[in-house]
Amino acid sequence: MALATPIKVILGSIAFGIFWILAVFPAVPFLPIGRTAGSLLGAMLMVIFRVISPDEAYAAIDLPILGLLFGTMVVSVFLERADMFKHLGKLLSWKSRGGKDLLFRVCLISAFSSALFTNDTVCVVLTEFILKIARQNDLPPQPFLLALASSANIGSAATPIGNPQNLVIAVQSGISFGMFLKGLFGAMIVGVLLNACMLLGYFWKVLSVEKKDVEVASTVPSEVVADDEVISHRFSPATMSHFTSLGSQELEAAVEAVMQSNSVSASLGGVGDLSFRSRRYNSEGEIQTASPDLKEARADGAVRASIVSVEVTASKRFVRSLSSRQRDVLRDDLSISEKEITGERWKRICWKVSVYLVTLGMLVALLMGLNMSWTALTAALVLVVIDFKDARPCLEKVSYSLLIFFCGMFITVDGFNKTGIPSALWDLVEPYSKINNAGGVALFSVVVLILSNIASNVPTVLLLGARVAASAAEISPAEEVRAWLILAWVSTVAGNLSLLGSAANLIVCEQARRAQFFGYNLSFFSHLRFGVPSTLVVTTVGLLLVTSS
Repeated sequence: MALATPIKVILGSIAFGIFWILAVFPAVPFLPIGRTAGSLLGAMLMVIFRVISPDEAYAAIDLPILGLLFGTMVVSVFLERADMFKHLGKLLSWKSRGGKDLLFRVCLISAFSSALFTNDTVCVVLTEFILKIARQNDLPPQPFLLALASSANIGSAATPIGNPQNLVIAVQSGISFGMFLKGLFGAMIVGVLLNACMLLGYFWKVLSVEKKDVEVASTVPSEVVADDEVISHRFSPATMSHFTSLGSQELEAAVEAVMQSNSVSASLGGVGDLSFRSRRYNSEGEIQTASPDLKEARADGAVRASIVSVEVTASKRFVRSLSSRQRDVLRDDLSISEKEITGERWKRICWKVSVYLVTLGMLVALLMGLNMSWTALTAALVLVVIDFKDARPCLEKVSYSLLIFFCGMFITVDGFNKTGIPSALWDLVEPYSKINNAGGVALFSVVVLILSNIASNVPTVLLLGARVAASAAEISPAEEVRAWLILAWVSTVAGNLSLLGSAANLIVCEQARRAQFFGYNLSFFSHLRFGVPSTLVVTTVGLLLVTSS
């Protein structure tokens, strides 16, 4: 493609440059409007400068990619509601044998879960949990945060739904889910293991903890995972699930939970209610007053036991103050509430199973080669229907800013392509970057690696994808598929090079910095010191596997 007129080249470059600056540095002092608004600004400038027409701008928006992205985000929201990621967190800490074992688990779990639920989602939900485990095992957070971010990036390379750039590649290339997985799964496994070994070697000394400390700490995480559950469990009717009969002792122990029901309060006519509530709130006040100390010692089971003891003691005193008639009324209400809670529990279990089955069905459909965008949208809508509730709360959790960012980016990149600059640059490199020889693959990989960290991986894929495929198609159809897979592998692993190379890195960094009580600042250079050697080694070994398959 020849270069456009000089005025179009200049104005198009200005528009793309503004987009690039705001995409890579969203909080620049002279225009702190963020990535999403920056992409829209770049798109608008492309149209205002007449680099592309309004109709061409609308046509540049790739609806299948947006549909696939929206569908996978909705499915991820329902999986989070169904406690899928909480189970992943528990798996991290189950019978942990120390820092090295924990680090290896973080690498494996984050990699495999990212391949199925996208790397950004996994980083959002696991960062704070990993910080808690590290703190409570007296281990430095840095190796575990690096393990989460780097392994999530590597793992996401294996499937079309693992990250945004793979979505673009899968839709533009027409490569099926199964072929994508077959071409990159082996490289992903080896890459994750290599990355884990490098992390273990790099942080071997700081992860060496005395065995007795590890044994004490290994009992902690299962308690920590349920922090929110424990808080709600103290004054929730769910505590009644432990009682199978209605004897007086069990009744006294369960009355605290039952008193939360309005029906019980009405039945008792308020007798003794004020006394009981004042005691209960006093207990809560004592707990809140001591909350800083409790948060320091949440792992101590004795503290939890003492809190429960205070509540049960207050409940028993209240029950003894009731008349026999009031106890009979309370016993009847307890029986009704117990049946209701049992029914709600079974409904919840059935709903969770349904969510997991629908997600599994989506993955099977993708492996069968069905249209990826419509498969993800269908799964999302099925989950909305079986939830049988107003879908607005779930749909509000979808990252619409990301979808808008993609729309603006599609228009901006298409406008930049029409200036002819990317084609002119590719024409200079193409003769030396044929993927049917080792030197060409190496040069092509270096170009993608650099561009992915300068312009970000998704714009790099949009700029180079069609050109690389066309060049490889001249050799053979098989080489065209291989070119797309090489682009997917290198552009994804390139995200581990620096903190700015991947959105998942930034998510881990920000989540860790803002985490309450467990905050940690992962600096740019601390990430770079490990990211550079890891990226180079993992990329090289993965390329050997991808090109030989």
